[in-house]
Amino acid sequence: MKKNHPFQLNKEQMRSYGYQVIDAIVDHYQNEKNKKPVSLATRREMDNLFLEEVPKKEHDFEDVLSSVLNDVMPKSNIPSHPKFYSFVPGPSNYVSVLADTLATGFNVFAGGWMGSPAAAEIEIITINWLLKIFKFPVKKGGGIFTSGGSMANLTALVTARRQLCGDDFSDAVIYISDQAHSSNIKAIRILGFKKEQVRVIPTDIEFKMAINKLKNAIAKDKLNGLRPFCIIASAGTTNTGTVDPLNEVALICKKEKIWFHVDGAYGGAVMLSSRGKKYLKGIEKADSITIDPHKWLYQPYEMGCLLVRDFRWLNKTFSEKPEYLKDIEGNTSEINFYDHGIQLTRRFRALKLYMSLKTFGLKTFEEAIDYNIRLAEETEEFLRNSSHWEIVSPATLAVINFRYNPVDKNYTEKELNLLNQKISEKITASGEAALVTTILNKMTVLRMCLINPKTTHEDIRETLRQGLEIAKDI
Repeated sequence: MKKNHPFQLNKEQMRSYGYQVIDAIVDHYQNEKNKKPVSLATRREMDNLFLEEVPKKEHDFEDVLSSVLNDVMPKSNIPSHPKFYSFVPGPSNYVSVLADTLATGFNVFAGGWMGSPAAAEIEIITINWLLKIFKFPVKKGGGIFTSGGSMANLTALVTARRQLCGDDFSDAVIYISDQAHSSNIKAIRILGFKKEQVRVIPTDIEFKMAINKLKNAIAKDKLNGLRPFCIIASAGTTNTGTVDPLNEVALICKKEKIWFHVDGAYGGAVMLSSRGKKYLKGIEKADSITIDPHKWLYQPYEMGCLLVRDFRWLNKTFSEKPEYLKDIEGNTSEINFYDHGIQLTRRFRALKLYMSLKTFGLKTFEEAIDYNIRLAEETEEFLRNSSHWEIVSPATLAVINFRYNPVDKNYTEKELNLLNQKISEKITASGEAALVTTILNKMTVLRMCLINPKTTHEDIRETLRQGLEIAKDI
């Protein structure tokens, strides 16, 4: 390989390499449904395949690409596959894939205005679109794109602590439900809050934060001289898709002067849905909202987002002015996003959401989310009409929990838990579908998260038939 300087390919090599990569991606999109969504392997198997010393000499780029396409990609799960029902799938879309390719190919720095005024402007515009969707004030509100919901939740809590506690948070108390996402616990720990400063509020029979128990916990903490500081409500829990009573939490926060954060990383996208937005009444009263475009807004990994009611909260929390940035402060309308979050170096994440919204239009996103919600509800109806399956948690924001429990058998709870665990393990081990379990009310249940617009009723019924065949052999 002849080069004028290190790391350079000539024009023909670059084109050839690029066409091969794009062809591989297009082929993947076209044939995705014919592939298995799950690929399992042990560490030993992966070491045997990949382990080597760092290469001292160059290799032909086509050989390297071939190795990656033949060995790396086929041994990775496919979260965008129609039968990837577990965790929260990542449906993605091809336009956003190309947008990420452009952002990376041009190596755009999206930290500050001077680094790329166009990238900053696109992020401002796209954030403003989201502010309008969530009925936040556009002139005063703001936000930032992050790597995902974990970083968005952490950024929200840092901001809340700075605005309400300053430097002393030793007596501050945070309230979350027992169904809150683990990223919130991680963020709380990172920020230095002690275990004694966190109240885990039990949920009711519908897995929603129990308002009376929340009020009691706040009253008790105030009587003990503590400072109720932040309530984290869920807009679509990972386990069940449940939304906490946002209006009621908002009233408590307003009365008690508590920061109201909504973790809508999973379910926030249903603000676009005519079928689903009723679940999120009250979300517009939050101080901050986390959403994850790489979940139910069909963006490739990775992309989270934090929205806040007042953009100045972010600036006052994260702005630092070292000497080497003095020359690029600009005016206040020219936003430096490194002043709104933790990262100084930032990739151009906004481009993929911007380009896909421009290309497909908001209505396409709305229709896709409506379809996902309807698919889960129709799946629930199908399961209820079966003599083999039992609904444990009904379809809520495209999440449904059920278990194998035939009406003509009298299994013990222990036997049912083992049966459903085995069904999950064998389906996943086959690679035919990703269907894992969760625990609800001490029951091991099968959980489907149906946010992929490519998933069909037949996909689901094929997986259920496979589950019944497995159950018969156990």
